[in-house]
Amino acid sequence: MAAIGKTILDSGWIAARSTVVPFNGVQLTTTNSPSLGPDSPWMEAVIPGTVLATLVKNNVIPDPFYGLENDTIIDIGDSGRDFYTFWFFTTFQSNLSGSQHLDLNFRAINYSADLYINGHYKALPKGMFRRHSVDVTDFVRSDGPNLVAVLVHPPDHPGKIPPENYQGGDHEIGKDVATQYVEGWDWMCPIRDRNTGIWDEVSISVTGPVKIIDPHLVSTFFDNYKRVYLYCTTELENRSNQVAECSLTIQVTTELEGNTCMVEHLQTEHVSIPAGSKLQHSFNELFFYKPNLWWPNGMGKQSLYNVVVTVDVKGNGESDSWSHLYGFRQLVSHIDTATGGRLFKVNGQPVFIRGGNWILSDALLRLTKKRYQTDIKFHADMNFNMMRCWAGGLAERPEFYHYCDVYGILVWQEFWITGDVDGRGIPVSNPNGPLDHPLFLFCARDTVKLLRNHCSLALWVGGNEQVPPKDLNADLKNDLKLNPYYENIQNENNKSAENFSPLKFDPSNYLDGTRIYVQGSLWGGFADGNGGWSDGPYEIQNPADFFKDTFYQFGFNPEVGSVGMPVAATIRATMPPEGWVIPLFKKLSTGYTEEVPNPIWEYHKYIPYSKPGKVHDQIELYGLPNDLDDFCLKAQLVNYIQYRALLEGWTSRMWTKYTGVLIWKTMNPWTGLRGQFYDHLLDQTAGFYGCRSAAEPVHVQLNLDTYFIEVVNTRSEKLSDVAVEAAVWDLDGTCPYYKVFELSAPPKKTISIAEMKYPKSKNPKPVYFLLLKLYRVTDYGILSRNFYWLYLPGGDYKLLEPYRKKQVPLKIKSEVFVKGSTYEVHMNVNNVSDKPKAETLTYQNNFIARQSDDDFDMSSLEPEYRRIDDNHRTGLFQRICRRLSGEPRGSRLTEINGSAKGVAFFLHFSVHSSKTVQKEGEDTRILPVHYSDNYFSLVPGESLPIKITFEVPPGVTPRITLKGWNYHGNHPIH
Repeated sequence: MAAIGKTILDSGWIAARSTVVPFNGVQLTTTNSPSLGPDSPWMEAVIPGTVLATLVKNNVIPDPFYGLENDTIIDIGDSGRDFYTFWFFTTFQSNLSGSQHLDLNFRAINYSADLYINGHYKALPKGMFRRHSVDVTDFVRSDGPNLVAVLVHPPDHPGKIPPENYQGGDHEIGKDVATQYVEGWDWMCPIRDRNTGIWDEVSISVTGPVKIIDPHLVSTFFDNYKRVYLYCTTELENRSNQVAECSLTIQVTTELEGNTCMVEHLQTEHVSIPAGSKLQHSFNELFFYKPNLWWPNGMGKQSLYNVVVTVDVKGNGESDSWSHLYGFRQLVSHIDTATGGRLFKVNGQPVFIRGGNWILSDALLRLTKKRYQTDIKFHADMNFNMMRCWAGGLAERPEFYHYCDVYGILVWQEFWITGDVDGRGIPVSNPNGPLDHPLFLFCARDTVKLLRNHCSLALWVGGNEQVPPKDLNADLKNDLKLNPYYENIQNENNKSAENFSPLKFDPSNYLDGTRIYVQGSLWGGFADGNGGWSDGPYEIQNPADFFKDTFYQFGFNPEVGSVGMPVAATIRATMPPEGWVIPLFKKLSTGYTEEVPNPIWEYHKYIPYSKPGKVHDQIELYGLPNDLDDFCLKAQLVNYIQYRALLEGWTSRMWTKYTGVLIWKTMNPWTGLRGQFYDHLLDQTAGFYGCRSAAEPVHVQLNLDTYFIEVVNTRSEKLSDVAVEAAVWDLDGTCPYYKVFELSAPPKKTISIAEMKYPKSKNPKPVYFLLLKLYRVTDYGILSRNFYWLYLPGGDYKLLEPYRKKQVPLKIKSEVFVKGSTYEVHMNVNNVSDKPKAETLTYQNNFIARQSDDDFDMSSLEPEYRRIDDNHRTGLFQRICRRLSGEPRGSRLTEINGSAKGVAFFLHFSVHSSKTVQKEGEDTRILPVHYSDNYFSLVPGESLPIKITFEVPPGVTPRITLKGWNYHGNHPIH
């Protein structure tokens, strides 16, 4: 008898091009099962992944993300669809009892497939965003391996790539329900197989005679969130030939200290299901008093409950079980009358949206939980609270949403309509969306069912810069109509919701019913709200312009983009030496500089750091770069300033002009050179830390237009007994300006404190540093620290060039903790070039932990699929949620000598492997690494604590190094 539950089939797959396999599916799964070998056309397959991912893994084709190698790979538009039609093959064991059933599940395939199992055939219909679940009970055997062969067909309309490589190629891909970026975009090269493959989870699931299908969880809130009702409706399928008398149980647990679970609710109801039929069952609502609420990142804890639904069939025992982590939160939004932007509220509190646009984590769809966890944690580390899943990419996967639940990132999910592929472009694309409208709707409904229980999911949007065709739009509006309770509370003055009976309309009977549907990204409180071309801009900006009244006139910008050059090590790791040549800085007659990149950078969509006629080259402000290392370092300086200014400019007008902004974009699904805060290898740019600073929940900043100091308080509590310390430091290491401003800051506001007088004083230095600290007067605890490098109007940063020779002494204390392969390193970096100033006690930078921070790291939280214990029905939800408590490896003191007094400028850590044998030019970085801060500067006497966390590959000893603008050594810190 097989155990009830799901087994993931993500290993042991092999693949081959269909045109070189001489057998059909019946033969492959009966008499001629394939195997690997020297003369075999079969190779190890990447599941989940695409045909290209498999070919890259087996070195059949070069890495399309390296240099210009993508141009050497045959495009499906030239080869024809058969060239990328592939067989995938695997086996599994099964031992079913007489009443059990086994389903073979494909959570997504692109684009259609023929399934064979032990000689039996089943068609898997078209559509990239639909699930396939096949009852194979009658075909499986228990006396040996079960043979599975899947013939995967590419999209019907893969299109051709025109020489000009327009947005979306020739737009043919828009005729299918599939990803639309794959024919190329202004940030992406064409994907040669158009993502053909088994690109998501494959599993087998064993049930008894009754199967649970797509439970829907919904909650309603009353009495100022003290009283909450949880609803659950699920579909049940009886696959037996007799009536099933069922006990249907719902259990809700929460975890207490020490991995102890508490059962909040345990409710069992009887259901009778006729033979061979399906029915919907709604549980009686569950009542909770003062539940722990789920909050977005920066606003509170991300409390999650485990909900388990189990069905037992009389005479058979447990038949099926379903589990999901669920967060109690009420999310509403409306168009704000003050700004015209869409305003989001969670649990009654307005959320100022600062986030980014998301395409997907890997263009070859090598999607893993580990990668998703890193991606989402990076966004949380930047203090972002929303991600927009762009319509030309994916309907993201449950693992993506799981980590957004864990880290508190709200998600705006779009369907598969983009303006460039649906109604405009060169040539003009088909304006009627995909050819098969019923298929589009089927995939949309299936996607809603897949994702709707995630508390991070905030809204559904019809398309990118486009509205779906009239009939699709009408159907989506109808399918996603709000339950009356949620329709009622969407009203800005929603006090009437307190009198709304939750018993009258069970919201879990809706497809969703809880989230608004907006027809397009430029409608309904986004951009100009009416579909006008009003997102962007997408290039380098003068930092002060972000603060001006004239910059971006609408309340919520869904896309504003800029530069994104990675560090030099990434360029060397992803390009041959001819790609290491920096751009030519071509001086124009207008006085502006035009950057002319090398062909490899151009292919990787490099966006320049100048906008002739509008923005002088921001790298050239520091002096013309000498080589790749110099160029990339100066680019990081610009990245930091550019993105900090962007978010600070928006936050400066919080609620008075803006309700939110989403940056285009946060990362690249390949080795692109624009619009990213970390590269495809998972190394952060300095822009990452500019965002992290600017998007703090409580923040002190300088308005670069008015030169007034501002304090941002996005929290719901007033800031009292706080002060701002403003100190100017010059290149000689002296402090010509120092002032303290005591203040209080009201909740949910940005306030202007005082004008910075230094630039207007006598004899100001042409280049200077400004350090702002917001701290508690009672104990000098730091709430926010912000460091600027500035020049006088009309000047530049060229005086920083000789400053690179000024060696500032540092003292670094480090302590290492190790647990398994995970390292946590605590650093304290001290600029010892001078003693701390007597007038301040903030030099130690004792940062105050956020009130919303939990006392454990939820990054280890994983979805679980376990059976309920029949005796006590507890202990099913055992997640690891404690801080890393590995063995200490001792402390170390490192001293970096130097005779100069001044600011230790733009320091950054990196982690490398120490190998006995190392190839010349080898990329030694260990990635990813999570830093509490990086690309930081220290004034004389100041110290800063930094926490570094990373995993080390087997057999590798890590070393941590420090570099900076005026520290160029490669001395290992630990």
